Amino acid sequence: MDTDTRRKKQQALMTELLERKIRLHAQHLYDQRGQAEGLALQDWVEAESQVLENNVLAPLYRRNRMESESRPSGELNAQFPADAAAEENHP
Repeated sequence: MDTDTRRKKQQALMTELLERKIRLHAQHLYDQRGQAEGLALQDWVEAESQVLENNVLAPLYRRNRMESESRPSGELNAQFPADAAAEENHP
């Protein structure tokens, strides 16, 4: 595996780990609110802000999110974290 491919895979893994941390924090916010429905996106944005606030990987995460959002819509649905947070908030 060449260096560029390895670097991209490492960056994708770091982004995935940050996204998982954000998702868990969004779930925590949802639970704190008494699991009130309809605020999944708000929970996601708040969790994302808090997790990335002082994280040195925040620029990498944001860049990778922008790249995934610029993909065709079929790929976008599988990549959009707010959808995942909404699914978690609606068991």
